[in-house]
Amino acid sequence: MTTAARTLAEFAVGLHYEVIPNAAIERAKTCIIDTIGAMTFGADLPWSRIMVEYVQRTSAPGQGSIVGTEHKARGQLAALANGVLAHAFELDSLCDPSVGVHPGASLTAPGIPVAQAQGRSGKELLTAFVAGFEVMYRIGDAARHSSEKIGFHAPGLTGVFGGAIVTGLLMKLDVERMTNALGIAGSLCSGLLEFSRSGGGMVKRLHLGRAAEGGAMAATLAREGYTGPETVLEGKYGFLNVFAKESEPLRLTKGLGEEWHTLKTMLKRYACHITAHVPVTAALELKAKHGFDGANVASVVIATNEKVVSHHNITEPQDTMMAQYSVPFCVALALHRDPGDPKVFGDVSLNDPSIRAVCRNTTVTEYPTAQARTRFSTRLTVTLKDGRELSTEAHDYEGMPSRPLSREQLRVKFLKLTAGTKVYDPQAVLAKLEALEDLASVTSLFD
Repeated sequence: MTTAARTLAEFAVGLHYEVIPNAAIERAKTCIIDTIGAMTFGADLPWSRIMVEYVQRTSAPGQGSIVGTEHKARGQLAALANGVLAHAFELDSLCDPSVGVHPGASLTAPGIPVAQAQGRSGKELLTAFVAGFEVMYRIGDAARHSSEKIGFHAPGLTGVFGGAIVTGLLMKLDVERMTNALGIAGSLCSGLLEFSRSGGGMVKRLHLGRAAEGGAMAATLAREGYTGPETVLEGKYGFLNVFAKESEPLRLTKGLGEEWHTLKTMLKRYACHITAHVPVTAALELKAKHGFDGANVASVVIATNEKVVSHHNITEPQDTMMAQYSVPFCVALALHRDPGDPKVFGDVSLNDPSIRAVCRNTTVTEYPTAQARTRFSTRLTVTLKDGRELSTEAHDYEGMPSRPLSREQLRVKFLKLTAGTKVYDPQAVLAKLEALEDLASVTSLFD
């Protein structure tokens, strides 16, 4: 019987740019643009500098860009740094419906340096990106996003498989070697959720770096003849039986080549966890409508999805990462400051007594499932210090597949995130990215 890994490898190796729907190509390009913006913004953060310095010390000279810096490294280590930079400040993309994948960080981070080293074109990068997305999404979907129920950070698991596909295609692996790349990738999955329960939040940024690095390592080893189990996904001790609390193996190959999950790309508007985006949007709408300030707020009640209740109801965040992961904190911040500026999610806000007080006085409950229009449906109720009680509901935000960013909105976000860089000309790089399918070689992307 043909295994899922071989079927997925055959799909990826056989995929051609010309058969991918234009809409999927556009979503892939949008995701790459968004991720390069996130990497550039993340490049100068303390935890990013630690990683970049580590890669500089460790890597032999290479052709792969560490995006947002002047440094280059070998593909695998450049992928490690890029993954950390992409996930450095909660700005990278996801999917809706969610299956525990971060496509931009998992695919762009290893894809850019490997494409540069291999001298690949923009079309080849886009094709590899879509193939990686389709495979990675199906693996997450088959796991039913249940890895986090047992303590794993899902993108650190699924991202390795996506990275193996995107880099394997850029290395021109055949089906046999690509199957082995997936088999190897299964032993490189990692990432625990304990960062959300105590300090040490920098490690969360590492999870996407390790996923990108692991994907590139798996493909490189497979290219050289290294092998991995073909039953890595559905086997007794394979991914679905080890890392997932619930699974549906048939979803591994369902609709392959017919349904394009790349269209489910979801971009962020704020530098915080995705579960906070609709509550933050509701807070901004309520504040604008009634003209109050965060200092006037006595308490907040947020009715939203169950995952916020179980994972993101953090009222005393200990560091910036925990604050970005905390829906109460993000709403409290939005009631005081402009969350559209990623720089406000830092120590100044974390140590603001008024924001901390509102966060501490926030209650999170579950939104009635029967009434929810989306998985993010939120009812936000704010009680002011003068006794007034104000309430609103929100169900989505601009950036979701149902409300994608316009080209102009994407340009504005990219230029905002890259405004401080002196490494490249943001306008020039954006122009190349917007016409990525015409770029003869990704090697010249940042020239």
